Amino acid sequence: MIVEMRIYHCAPTRLPALLDRFTSTTLGFFEKYGIRQIGFWTTLIGASNHALTYMIEWESLAEREEKWNAFQADAEWIAKRAASEAERPIVERIESHILTPTSFSKLR
Repeated sequence: MIVEMRIYHCAPTRLPALLDRFTSTTLGFFEKYGIRQIGFWTTLIGASNHALTYMIEWESLAEREEKWNAFQADAEWIAKRAASEAERPIVERIESHILTPTSFSKLR
């Protein structure tokens, strides 16, 4: 198992719009494509409270490539994402980290 940690750095005041998009739209597409979330977090204390961090569980890099690419190419997803940003952009920058557990990790 590998874990992908994604951090979405939002434009000021746009975190609520991103949270709404995940709740009402994105999670449905994750389910459609079999993308398994571990959890989602907002920043309580840190450099910025305009960020959403989440983690996804993958069996392999091949699974990630197959499922993530299918999700990203979905015409309905593309249209809904664009509609959610019609007023103004939500996300300024995205970080993605592919993590592999150590031998002493509880999560493997």
